[in-house]
Amino acid sequence: MPVPVPRQRETPATENGQAVLPQASLTLLVIEDDPAGGLTVPEILDADRHRIRLRTARNLTEASRLLTPDVHCILLDLALPSGGAASRTAAGGGTDTVDQLDTLRQVLRIAPRHAVLVLTAEADAERAAEAVRVGAQDFLFRDELDGRLLSRAIRYAVERKRADIAQYKLAESKLRAQENARLERGLLPTPLLEGSDLRFAARYRPGRSRALLGGDFYDTVRTPDGTVHAMIGDVCGHGPDEAALGVELRIAWRALTLAGLCGDELLATLQEVLEVERPCEEIFATLCTVDISPDGRRAGLCLAGHPAPLISRPGRAAQLLPYENSGPALGLLPKARWPRRQVELGGAWSLMLYTDGLIEGRVGDGRERLGQDGMVEMINRHLDRGLSGEALLEASVTEARRLNGGELTDDVAVVLLSRGTP
Repeated sequence: MPVPVPRQRETPATENGQAVLPQASLTLLVIEDDPAGGLTVPEILDADRHRIRLRTARNLTEASRLLTPDVHCILLDLALPSGGAASRTAAGGGTDTVDQLDTLRQVLRIAPRHAVLVLTAEADAERAAEAVRVGAQDFLFRDELDGRLLSRAIRYAVERKRADIAQYKLAESKLRAQENARLERGLLPTPLLEGSDLRFAARYRPGRSRALLGGDFYDTVRTPDGTVHAMIGDVCGHGPDEAALGVELRIAWRALTLAGLCGDELLATLQEVLEVERPCEEIFATLCTVDISPDGRRAGLCLAGHPAPLISRPGRAAQLLPYENSGPALGLLPKARWPRRQVELGGAWSLMLYTDGLIEGRVGDGRERLGQDGMVEMINRHLDRGLSGEALLEASVTEARRLNGGELTDDVAVVLLSRGTP
């Protein structure tokens, strides 16, 4: 029996000999295998009295070809066999229920973002309801079909699909936020500074779009002897594997530090961790570690391919700590050594550790980068304005982004430890 799906009028409006379709009109893709077409409804109009455009396909292969982005809705005849004669039941020649819904499932796979209506006989109401449970937006009975009913069903299906997609994206966004928050707790730890007179501040911005995590990592802990240990590091790369490796290195550093390791011995052990955990041999990580004496006046500094920290003191311009004999990045050279240098801090100071994402951002539209010298000048400007702590870090990262002309492409982490300063 012919399938009564709608047909456009034979004489559409024309302009300069060409058919004119309203820009706001919807497009319906009809999938049915009746050789005669069976298009009996004369016209379908949307809510604004625009004609709904029709495309027809006799099988899923044709449907895949016609399923362009401007298609809004699909009308599927549930009697369409999923695999030709092999899909027919041996008993009566009709289509098996499972096969019919399998055809619908195939349509949903090839058109996950399109609204889908199913067409069936009134006697198959149970099967029609099952089709909606499988994923169709609504069902229609052949014997009741007319242009007005179909037009309303199309509008409803399109809006319901949009709402479903929006709800799915919202749920996905919430799950991603929850998962990122759990991971963020591992990457951005709470400093363990109980009993210390040092003040701590930090800022972190990942380079990956819509990510909370990057390959940069940092931590700060105070050991029982009163020494404050701080570190900041950067795993090369920007993907989730690098972020995960950064978390592993950060946790390993905290455990090793609390166990009493320091300097070269600690970095050598971290290199062993990296070599075991990294996804490929090309991955390396830079690292800066600082151990501040209990009286807060001296510090031991180790650099593994990482930029030197910045120190500022009252009444003096901020400057980079001198460090000529830094060791290589972790993972580059087997059996490498990382010499520890003693640094005099004084009575009042602020020490800023950072990753290269802060200094490698561009300045304006050219190829010039901010660099360490540009960063020092920027920090001194903010210090002259009286900024310190969280406000200093926020202003510095914001200005680096502004100079770059937009978001920084690399991860950025900055840690600030202060003593005796406002």
